[in-house]
Amino acid sequence: MPTHPVWLPHNEILTYEEIYHISSLFAKMGVENIRLSGGEPLMRQDIEKLVELLARIPGIRGLSMTTNGFLLAEKATALRKAGLKGVTVSLHSLRSDRFAEITGGGALQRVISGIRAAKSNGFSPIKINAVITRGCNDDEIVDLASIAVAGDVAVRFIEYMPFDGQKHWGMEKVVSGEEILKRIREHYELLPVPRANGSTAQNYKFEDGGGEIGIITSITRPFCSDCDRIRLSADGKIVPCLFDRTGFDIRPLVRNHAPDDEIMAFIRDAVSRKAPGVEMLLKQQTLQHIRPMHTIGG
Repeated sequence: MPTHPVWLPHNEILTYEEIYHISSLFAKMGVENIRLSGGEPLMRQDIEKLVELLARIPGIRGLSMTTNGFLLAEKATALRKAGLKGVTVSLHSLRSDRFAEITGGGALQRVISGIRAAKSNGFSPIKINAVITRGCNDDEIVDLASIAVAGDVAVRFIEYMPFDGQKHWGMEKVVSGEEILKRIREHYELLPVPRANGSTAQNYKFEDGGGEIGIITSITRPFCSDCDRIRLSADGKIVPCLFDRTGFDIRPLVRNHAPDDEIMAFIRDAVSRKAPGVEMLLKQQTLQHIRPMHTIGG
């Protein structure tokens, strides 16, 4: 988070009914999976009501959430009852002092309690996201990987991307997926799992356990060529590419009660204008800080 974040006025944020409406149109156009992400979705009041709405949409097979986990323990039961299936928790360190430093004072045990609550409420899949930054937490790679050996959670290692609110990002701080994998293989035998089309992660199974890890190489080996994700920001922007600052404002159409066909045409046009992605930025050597992740989510 930046030191002084800019908060959106409440009237600029989409209502749950507006999110449901737009999501229903996405489903009619072939979208099958919805993920609620950040900022922090559990900060939205009565978030389980939105989950319940989205779970009703015909054609939606997967409904999951990415969260920092601080409120997960108290919300897990209601979220599961509302229809949430999977949960991903951001956990960048297993050391209380370091975790507090990374998160700006967060309590590690609250997040651990949230993960336990997710397990006891039957969420599946349960994933842990760990962004690895050189000189910060790269000495914990093996410790984080060991969490996944038992198989009740999967751990995904993410290369450091230019989305931090403090704008500290630089290529010298990126620990490549190849290096992460090498370090884990010094301790565990790993078997690659075929990568599904459009997946962000290359997954590996432990040879001597039921668990799985994933490596997300957004910087060193981008997956732009088969990316099929589209994002809807809290204030109603269609964001076809996370690595592009462009957003297409769908909120006026929805609030002015435009016909569904017109809204769907707007969505198609936004997708058709999708930027080339991080691959092109790397080739042009123009990759730099793009946006704070807390404004859009992963």
